[in-house]
Amino acid sequence: MSTPDPGRVPDPGRAADPAHTPELAAKAAHLRVAVIGGGVAGLVAAESIAAIGAHATVFEAQERAGGAVRSGEADGLVFDAGAESFAVRGGHVRALLSDLGLDHRVVSPEPGGAWVAGIPGGAAPLPQGGLLGIPANPFAEDVRRVIGWNGTWRAWLDRLLPPLTIGHDHSLGRLVRRRMGARVLDRLVAPVSTGVYSAHPDDIDVDVAAPTLNAALTRAGSLSGAVAEITGGSGRAPGAAVQGLEGGMAGMIDALIARIELLGSEVRTGAPVEELSRDADGWTVRIADPEPQAAAAPGTEPETIERGAEDAADAPVRFDAVIVAADEATARRLLAPHVPELAAVAAGSSPRIEIVTLVLDAPELDAAPRGSGVLTVPGSHIAKALTHSSAKWAWLRERAGSRQVVRVSFGSAGEAPATGALDDEAAGRLALAEASALLGVALRPAQLRGSHRARFVQAQPSAVLGAAERRTAAAAAIAAVPGVAATGAWLSGTGLAQVVPHAKAEAERIRHALLWD
Repeated sequence: MSTPDPGRVPDPGRAADPAHTPELAAKAAHLRVAVIGGGVAGLVAAESIAAIGAHATVFEAQERAGGAVRSGEADGLVFDAGAESFAVRGGHVRALLSDLGLDHRVVSPEPGGAWVAGIPGGAAPLPQGGLLGIPANPFAEDVRRVIGWNGTWRAWLDRLLPPLTIGHDHSLGRLVRRRMGARVLDRLVAPVSTGVYSAHPDDIDVDVAAPTLNAALTRAGSLSGAVAEITGGSGRAPGAAVQGLEGGMAGMIDALIARIELLGSEVRTGAPVEELSRDADGWTVRIADPEPQAAAAPGTEPETIERGAEDAADAPVRFDAVIVAADEATARRLLAPHVPELAAVAAGSSPRIEIVTLVLDAPELDAAPRGSGVLTVPGSHIAKALTHSSAKWAWLRERAGSRQVVRVSFGSAGEAPATGALDDEAAGRLALAEASALLGVALRPAQLRGSHRARFVQAQPSAVLGAAERRTAAAAAIAAVPGVAATGAWLSGTGLAQVVPHAKAEAERIRHALLWD
C-alpha cells in the first residue's frame, strides 16, 4: 500500500483561508475544538478545523478510527471490510482524495455488473439501463429473463394507463406496484433497494432516492418513459457510478489522520466520551476510564476520569466548541442536556449489518460466474447481497493471486443479521454456504483459506420515508445552540458522498462562529 502524502496539504492559501489576516490567525491559534467520533465525518471536520490553525482533538471510542471505513485481513491479505467505494456524484469525495494526495490511487470497478438471485431459474444478470431497478423497456431481453413474459406484459400496462404524476404518494414500492406490477417490484426494484439502502421499496422516498424522477414522470406520463428519459438509453450497469482506492478505502482514513497530525491536532482512540459539560469557560469532555476496574460498590458510580491534554495544574482542557460526530444514539445522549429540543425529534431506526469476507482457494470462480456480485430477492436467501471483490477490483485481484475474495452481507432494516448470534467460525460457515448458493458454485469448507467478520450499526438510510424531515428538524435544533455542531450519517444521509460535504459544512459553521461571531 502506498503511503499517503500529508505533505501536500499545506496549500497555504487553503489552510489559511478563513484566518487570512494576522489578527484572525492569532485568534485561531488559541482556539480548541473537541470532535466526538473518529469516523469519516469526525476526521473530515477535525481536518477542516485544523486547517485554519486551530487545535482539534478527536475522541474516538474504538481502538481504531474510521468508523464504517475499515480494513480487514484474512490469510495474510488486506481488503476493505466496510465501505469499499464512494459515489462519484457531487465530486465531494474525489475532491477530498485529491486534496489528500490520493488521486493516483483512485480506481474504478471492473466491468461485469451484478446479478439478481432468487428468481425462477436461480439467477440472472441485473438488467442494465434502469433506475433503482425500474426498467425503461420491459421488453428488453435482460428484463424479460428476470420477470418473465407475464411480468413483461404487466409492466407494459404502465404505458397504457392514464398519465402519471406522483402527487402525494412518495413511496417507491407503491408507485412501482401500481404502475408496473409485482414482478418488477419484487424481482428488480426490491433487490436494489435492499442492497443499496437496506430497506424495502415501500419505505423508500422517491423524491430522495431519485430526485429527478418526479419531474420526468410529469413530462413522460409513465414510469418507464420517465426512466428512459432520465437514463437516456445509456445502458450503464447499476452501481457503475462509484470508485474506490487502490489498497482499500482505509487509505483515506490514514491520510486524514496524517493530515490532522501534521497540522498540529490529534486523534485519540480508545477514548469513549461519557459526558459533555459546559460552563462560562467552555466545554469539558468527560471520558470513561477504558481500563478494567473492580466492580463498583452498590449505589456508587463507575470511576471516570477527565483525560486529555492537561495544563500545569492537571486541570482538564477546556474547549471553545464541540462537534459531535458520533452515531445517533451516542450523539443524542451527549447532546440531550444542551439541546433539549432534540428530544422532540423522533430517532431513526438503525439497521444492524454484518459483512463476512471469505478468502477462498476456488479456481472455479476465476471466470466471475456472477459478475461483480449478487443482489437477492427479499426472502429468497439468508444473505442480503454478495460482492465478488476480487472480480470487482483489479488491485485486489492482483494482490490475491490465485485466491478469490468474496464478501457476504447479512441484515437489513427490520431484520437482524442471521449471523448475529453465531460465533465467528459458524458465521464463516454460513457465509460460505450462502456464497455457494448465490454464486451457483459448490464451495467446500476445505477451500476456505480464511475469513473476517465486521459488524456495523448503520444510520437510518437517507432515502427512507420521513428521514429527510427528521434530519432537517434535528439539524435545526442543534444549529440553534451556539458553540456546538453535529455531523455524521444520521444527519447527512448515508454514503460518503453525503457525509463528507456535511462534515465540512458543519466545521465551517463552527469556524465562522469562533472567528467572527
